[in-house]
Amino acid sequence: MKRILNKETPQYPDQEVRVAGWVNTRRDHGKIVFIDLRDRTGLLQVVCPPDIVKDVKEEYVLEIEGLIKKRPAHTINKDMVTGEVELQARQVKVLAKAASLPFDCMEKDLNLNLPTLLNHRPLTIRNPEVKNIFKVSESIVESFRKTLRSLDFTEFQAPNIVPVVAEGGADVFHIDYYKYDAYLSQSPQVYKQIMLSAFERVFTVAHVYRAEPSVTTRHMAEFTSLDAEMAFIDSWQDLMDTCELIIRNMFADLKPLKIGVPELGREVPRIKMREAQKIILERTGRNNLKEPDLSPEDEQEICSWAREKYGSDLIFITHYPTLKRPFYTFADPLEPDYTLSFDLLCRGLEIVTGGQRINEYDKLVKNIKKWGNKTDSFCFYLQAFKYGMPPEGGFAFGLERITKQVLNLKNIREASPFPRDMERIDNKLKKGPSTRLRARKK
Repeated sequence: MKRILNKETPQYPDQEVRVAGWVNTRRDHGKIVFIDLRDRTGLLQVVCPPDIVKDVKEEYVLEIEGLIKKRPAHTINKDMVTGEVELQARQVKVLAKAASLPFDCMEKDLNLNLPTLLNHRPLTIRNPEVKNIFKVSESIVESFRKTLRSLDFTEFQAPNIVPVVAEGGADVFHIDYYKYDAYLSQSPQVYKQIMLSAFERVFTVAHVYRAEPSVTTRHMAEFTSLDAEMAFIDSWQDLMDTCELIIRNMFADLKPLKIGVPELGREVPRIKMREAQKIILERTGRNNLKEPDLSPEDEQEICSWAREKYGSDLIFITHYPTLKRPFYTFADPLEPDYTLSFDLLCRGLEIVTGGQRINEYDKLVKNIKKWGNKTDSFCFYLQAFKYGMPPEGGFAFGLERITKQVLNLKNIREASPFPRDMERIDNKLKKGPSTRLRARKK
């Protein structure tokens, strides 16, 4: 007899079936034992004689054969997909035993502190609410792919090991790569741009690495970047238009999951960073006009303003200072000290960074030198521009940040099944000479 999934059991009334899964709960009622059996599709109530489940405990893995019967009307559970049926067990096989749980990992509100939650991730990921976080992440990635494919983008796989740091800064992971110095990639940017000369429109879902010496609720050492790049743009505004289309489709695709997705309003507002700083000064008295970026408090405040004025939980902030962006970022011809770049903020947190790129070879070479780098280090990358690159640009979504903001999670580590930061590789990282990955300043 072939195994069927729990959600399929209502299709087999009065028929013999075989199911398998974990014991979610066990309830003893004298001559009858009720087991809620959990598989990837949900729960199924199983009615068992006590003698065939004598030693069975929660989280035991079982294979059960029996008869599917309609439940009496007064016992129907409308909250379960299988709530109108139950399985009358005739044979139970223990596939794997389980030790006693350190806590009830199936509680709807899993009231654990973050270290306990993550240290017991192999258990806590079984919790329905925790599991749902990663179904949301999956839907976000799938929607990203679906929208870009509909726009004739081609997906490619970017490398994680790179010979040079394109983004600049000291917060990189240096690795020993055979006889070479190498790094874990901060971004697939270089490879996106190279791929444009063949495909014009490309995207990748990449793991990226930042050795940032901080432990905050919004940063991790490893995260997932949803990157897109497009050539033959008419204006850098095309990039924000595409980005907004992706996010609108993303939130629409999330609605069937019955979560409170952020509001977009009729339009997502777009304002320059300096305009945002003036608005913040007027609203709060906080004078950050000379700062080259928005602080976390500023991001929260300008999102509140966008919500009040435009009915949007999101806002594009544009024109960040030229010297605070990577060497390949295109400067505004009308304001050369500022770039044709943008961040997209959602509920007070940056979730997207993008902008137009420099596509002229000579300008790129000049900027590489100006940013204190050696052109020899970028000769592979520069080939694409030396032999012709059209006007282009792109952007990158932070998957864990989007998931965090959509679900209103307190800490970005909750949005990663296996988060990496200064203090953690699975359980707490033990520092010592055997640690091969290390932050190294250029």
